[in-house]
This record gives sequence, structure tokens and C-alpha cells, in this order.
Amino acid sequence: MGSCACAVLAALALGSLSAGFVGAQTAPTAAGPTAQSFQGSVAEGTANGQVMDLTLDDAIQRGLRTNLGIILSGTQTASAKGQRLSQLQNLLPAVDASFKESYQQVDLAAEGIRFPGFPTIIGPYGYVDLRASLTWSLVDVKSLRNYIASKHSFAAAQLTADDARQMVILTVGNAYLLVVADETEVASVQAQVTTSKVSLDQAVANHEAGTAPKIDELRARVDYQTLEQQLISAQNSLEKDRLALARTIGLPLDQKFNVADKAPYAAFDEIDLDAALKQAHVDRKDLAAMVEQTKAAELQRKATTAERFPTLTVDADYGDIGINFGTSHGTVDASGNFSVPVFKEFGIRGDEQQAQSTLDTAKAQLSDKNAQVDADVRDALLDIQSAQKQVEVAKSNVDLATEALSEAQQRYKAGVSDNLPVSQAEQSVAQANDQYVSSLYRHNVAKLSLARSLGAAGQYKTYLEGKQGGK
Repeated sequence: MGSCACAVLAALALGSLSAGFVGAQTAPTAAGPTAQSFQGSVAEGTANGQVMDLTLDDAIQRGLRTNLGIILSGTQTASAKGQRLSQLQNLLPAVDASFKESYQQVDLAAEGIRFPGFPTIIGPYGYVDLRASLTWSLVDVKSLRNYIASKHSFAAAQLTADDARQMVILTVGNAYLLVVADETEVASVQAQVTTSKVSLDQAVANHEAGTAPKIDELRARVDYQTLEQQLISAQNSLEKDRLALARTIGLPLDQKFNVADKAPYAAFDEIDLDAALKQAHVDRKDLAAMVEQTKAAELQRKATTAERFPTLTVDADYGDIGINFGTSHGTVDASGNFSVPVFKEFGIRGDEQQAQSTLDTAKAQLSDKNAQVDADVRDALLDIQSAQKQVEVAKSNVDLATEALSEAQQRYKAGVSDNLPVSQAEQSVAQANDQYVSSLYRHNVAKLSLARSLGAAGQYKTYLEGKQGGK
């Protein structure tokens, strides 16, 4: 698989990430993660100068700790929790306490007040006041509905955070498998370079011996140098994809590592489509989050209607006031306020239209998300079936092309033909190996995508082994 093929496959995988995250960011909380966020991380630790063995499990666990997408999901959940508490406070009594000590002396003359025989200075005098006050909205339907809506928004944020874990597993798994594919590609091209060098040496020796024309040597040299160029390109893609994997899991970029799991080919078991679709609609956290967001929008719409309803509030304070606490006296003040909106209809109607628009949007997105869940499952199954057939055909092509190359080399060595068939056979081997690596990568990524589409990315090992989770 060449660098171009790797780039295309990575882009397709990122596209699936973006599609899976649509709708998980609509909760009225802090800015949440985007598909691009899952490509970044918060670096953990420092490079130790040693080469570490990195398994797929290690990579995913690191990603679940340090990936930027999951961190932003956590902050989004914290923000939603704060909004829920703020809405709850509107339903609870607000109690404040205060202490006041006053000391005064008044100069009446400075105020222009002068009476014969009346002192011009009054005081000093003072008092102390210890007081507690209470304000409580006993009846406020709007605040009640807004609070219930905030509970649904908080639940949506929690579900979105759960879904972010699924996204991290898919993102890290894709990045890890891409490095595995790159290493396989490098090893394959390196083997082709070695084989091509043998053919080149043979062509040079035959030409020097006068048994082969110069064109055979030139053709073999071009083939050899072309493969060297492919090797350089494959090694460059490998190093860049290593950096991308490190960025995804918070690994220091100068930390050297080896990918320890090679993800061998495992054909996937037959799967019941109807059962898979039911599982996806039950287990997909992004779908459940959108359901909660729709409920929140419905309650916020009802809350705008409740602006027409009367409200009943109670204000009260009790305190102890006097020259000092030894001579103080208790005082109390309580009042009730029954308020009915009289002329706010245009403002209320405007709020209703905005809330209705938000609700209609949420319902449309929920309907689309249900269809998207079905499409994700069907797409993943189609990709698995297609890639599985491609792997089998590509593996057969590799065997046939290798056999053809060996036959062409033997014929050239025996002097039966020139080295044109050898050159063509080498190109066929290179193409067959590239197709095999590409199809194997697509097959493994498709299995991870199926796990994600079913809401079972946590069981990625089982799916990579070719089995559906729970079987």
C-alpha cells in the first residue's frame, strides 16, 4: 500500500468519524469536541530514549486518558452539570445573612441647621443589626420546566462523553492499524528491492559476459531504482503515520516505539442484519444523546409557553436590631408577590418561535440520526464483505505473481528470454503486494467501524478476531 493509498484510506476513516459525531455537539453546554479534536491529545510523560513496545491495548488506554476529544467531552459534561445546578437554584429558596454595625455623628451646622439652644452636634450614636432574609419562588412553571430540560441536557452530555470513548477507540485503532499497514508495506517493498537487486546483478553479469544486450541492464536498473524510490516514500509515510499515532494517544513525539500487534487477517463471521440494527439503536450513545437533547428542546418549548403563567414569590427577613445585643429586639418582615404578565405577548411569541425552531431542528436531526445509525451498520457490513473478498483475491494474486516472477527469472537465467518478463513480473508482484496490504488494512478498519456503529467499540478485540461482540 503506497503513501497515496494510505492517505485516501485515512481520509475515509476520518470521514466516518465526523459522520458518527454529528449531533453529539448540540447540547447547550461548553464547546464540545469535533472529529478533528480526536486527532489531538494532551502529551503525557517525556521520552525516555528507549524503544517501547506499544500494543493496541496500550495505545487505546493511552488515548482514553489523553485524547483531546475525550478531554473536551469531559469539560462539556462539567459545563452541562453546572447549568443544571444553576437552573435548580431558581426553584430553591435563596437565604442570605447579614450583620451590620453602625456608628454615626451628625454636624447639624454643616447641614445649615441652627436653632438657638439646640445642639449643633448630634451623637455619637449607633446600632447593631443581625438579619437573615429569604426569597423563594413558590410557583414558577417556567423555571421548573427549564430545570427538567437542563437535566436532559446533562444526560445528553454524559452520553456524548460515553460516545467519545467509542470515537477514541475507533480513531486510535485506525491510526494503529495504519502504522501496521505501513510497516508491512515497507517490509514488502524492501523485499522487492532485494529481489530486484538480484535481477540487476544478473543483467549486469550477462551484459558483461556478452550474452545479453545493454537494454536488459538498463531495464533492470530502472526497475531497481523505481523500487528504491517506492521504499523511500513508504518509509516516509510510516514515520509520518507514527507521529499521527503518537499525537492521538498523547505520546511524546520523540519517543521511539514499535507496534507490537500485527493484526493478522481473520475472516468475519456471518452477522444477522436485523439483530445488528436493533443492537445499534439500543447501544449507540450518540443516538441516545440526541434523544435526550430532543426531550430538552421539547421542555424548553413548553417553558416559553409557561411565561404566560403567573408566579408566586415570598420574601421574608428576620433580624435582631438594637443599640447592642443586650438591648436588641427582634423584627420580622414578610410579603408575598403574585405576578401575572399583562403585556408581554410579542416577546413571549418570539421566544416560542425560537424554541419551536430549535425543537424542529432537534427532531429533524434525531430522525436523520436514526437513519444514519442504520446506514453506519450497513456500510460497515458492506465494507467488511468487500474487503474480505479483496483480501482473499489479493493474497492469491501475490502467490501467483511471486510464482510468475520466479519463472521469469529462471527463464532469463537460462537464456531462454530477455529480462522484459522479469521486469513485468516484478511490477506485478509490487502491485499485488500493495493491493494485499491495502485490502487487509481496509478489512480491519471495517471491523472496527462495525464495532463503533453497533455501539460496541469497547469490544474491539473480539471484532478484530472476526467475531461479533458477545459471541
